[in-house]
Amino acid sequence: MNLIENQIAIADVVRNIRDLPSLPAVVAELLASMEQDDIDLHALAAKIALDQALTAKTLRLANSSFYGMQSTVTTIQQAMAVLGFHSVRTLVTACGVIGGVPAVPGMALDFDAFWRHSIATAVCARTLARHMKQSPDTAFTAGLLHDLGTLVLATRFPAQYVAVEVWRLQHDSSVSAAQLAVFGIDHAEAGSALAAHWKFPRKIQEAITGHHDPDAPGAGQNIYLANLLAHALEDDGADAAPVWSTLGLDQDAQQEVLDTCRLVFNEMCQILVG
Repeated sequence: MNLIENQIAIADVVRNIRDLPSLPAVVAELLASMEQDDIDLHALAAKIALDQALTAKTLRLANSSFYGMQSTVTTIQQAMAVLGFHSVRTLVTACGVIGGVPAVPGMALDFDAFWRHSIATAVCARTLARHMKQSPDTAFTAGLLHDLGTLVLATRFPAQYVAVEVWRLQHDSSVSAAQLAVFGIDHAEAGSALAAHWKFPRKIQEAITGHHDPDAPGAGQNIYLANLLAHALEDDGADAAPVWSTLGLDQDAQQEVLDTCRLVFNEMCQILVG
């Protein structure tokens, strides 16, 4: 394959993004509300409740070990009263985004594995946020969305995406390096374009752009570390040392983080991806 002839530009990505399905309207509204102060909670709760599938998954998550509540919530309004709007927004966004970009027949991306890693990163980001004095809800959402650029490349450019894995194996390179060689951009750049198109909040856009940058500030650093920890969660041989050294956690605290992430990750995967 002549890679130069097959390389794409951000403009190509943006054009193809326009062909992607839109996010459910209520999910787009919830994401936009992350940077708004005046929110009509009753109106939003009513909109969420109109989507029965979204509501059912959200309530399953609300009643899972994710929050460890003592009593069961049965409505979105009740979940907002017990958990708070920010937490419910996080859960609805998770349910709405997963499935928002459908798989394409014959594409090279393992869809279930992709979302399992995204969920693992989200769970790890939420747990680490407490140690980094950051918003757990923003961290979870950014972690869930950090690899969305991979979906764009795999579903909009399936032929080139097959060549990425070939190039990676031939050159023993990282996925990002292989994407740069084949596409001319990597999934972080593609994800940044998608985040801008879908009008994600600035913090989420920045986290997506910088999730492979160890020097990324704020939410970006959280997602960089959560991504490493997610790989360790999925593969016991993966190195999580940079996470522990950055946060200064002792062995007992490290084990507590891992145990918490593993429990919540398994349960969320059962609800969100089956």
